[in-house]
Amino acid sequence: MTEFFVSKFGGSSLATSKQYKKVKEIVNKNENIKVVVPSAPGKRDEKDHKITDLLYMCHQLSSHGLKFDDIFKMIAERFFEIRDNLSIDVDLEKILDEIKTNIENNRSIDYCASRGEHLNGILLAKYLGFEFIDAAEVIFFNEMNEVDEKKTIEELQNKIKLGDKKRYVVPGFYGSFKSEIKTFSRGGSDITGSVIANAIDAKIYENWTDVSGFLVADPKIVENPKEIEHITYKELRELSYMGAKVLHEEAIFPVKNKGIPIHIKNTNRPYDKGTLIVPDTWNFSKENLITGIAGKKGFTVITVEKTLMNSDKSFLRKLVSVFETNDISIEHMPSGIDSISIIVSDIDLNGKLSKIIEEIRIYLNPDNIISSSNMALVAVVGRGMIRTKGISAKVFTALSDAGVNIRMISQGSSELNIIIGLENSDFETAIRAIYKSFYN
Repeated sequence: MTEFFVSKFGGSSLATSKQYKKVKEIVNKNENIKVVVPSAPGKRDEKDHKITDLLYMCHQLSSHGLKFDDIFKMIAERFFEIRDNLSIDVDLEKILDEIKTNIENNRSIDYCASRGEHLNGILLAKYLGFEFIDAAEVIFFNEMNEVDEKKTIEELQNKIKLGDKKRYVVPGFYGSFKSEIKTFSRGGSDITGSVIANAIDAKIYENWTDVSGFLVADPKIVENPKEIEHITYKELRELSYMGAKVLHEEAIFPVKNKGIPIHIKNTNRPYDKGTLIVPDTWNFSKENLITGIAGKKGFTVITVEKTLMNSDKSFLRKLVSVFETNDISIEHMPSGIDSISIIVSDIDLNGKLSKIIEEIRIYLNPDNIISSSNMALVAVVGRGMIRTKGISAKVFTALSDAGVNIRMISQGSSELNIIIGLENSDFETAIRAIYKSFYN
């Protein structure tokens, strides 16, 4: 029985005609690639613009009754470059005219934003000699703004014939709701590929981008960090939550139940191993006890102290309700017998600190409230930590030797990660120290 691949190519992988050639070479070398999912063209260099950003600008200008001809011309020229340099037989002028007219007639922002993927899909399908399937005809949303899984799988299985040699291109990032174009959040082409991989029971979901997988730490902080060859779904979720972004975090869910691995690969260096994201049940050898280190700055810790706090059964409910009614997400809640700390993002807090503290005083009558701002969180993640003694000691010794003052420690019940709170100013030093302790 043939084992099928779904291969998604990101915006950098399809930014120019030169990149198109690389994609064709990759696809032609693997006949098991059944479906290719393209993003819209990304930046060609640092000064360039993503096509999707330009389309958002067109919608914004048009919605205010302003001309967007110059911006749309930039979009058209990008696609003309690809078509003309590769001699792709597509009447692009007609398609672009229709899109421009629809934007002028106030089509939805989702329609406008999705046209980059739509156009790239049409061009790429013709260039590869594959069949084009409009994502709006196979990816469906429901009233909750979620993928209608049953309807989507049914239609994908109807359109994608596994028993023949046909190969397909399905644009990423969008689908439809009640015949209207609907998009995922930015980076949603990753989700499209995952949804299709689930529907056709793919052996592997390949995600081609401009990096060779995940790195143990941020290369802007640690010089030449090692690549991660294998990472489990849970480890990836922990690192993504703390800011390590290569893959859209929601792309895991469609393939997770079936245990379909996701392979992060580099279009510009296709022979690099990349990172294989695998089910938590997979057994594989690991050279290091931790998988990755990630973190974010910009948190505030609000510590509430009250004697016999644990005897007040409504204490936690009332405390959490203060943040809920102020529309603030709680990141972590480490606690002691008579104290509890609430860690929140400064972006969420958004000037509400005084109001929050006053409401806590009114509802809970605490002995003391202490707030600390300019905090950072660092996560040390690895599934090997649960079975190995001395990991915490090694982390804290490294931080102590580097002169980093630890303000807070939290370890999840799964023992998959250790979260460390420290000053923003110690953030980079802490990550470098932990990396050196485990990888040098």
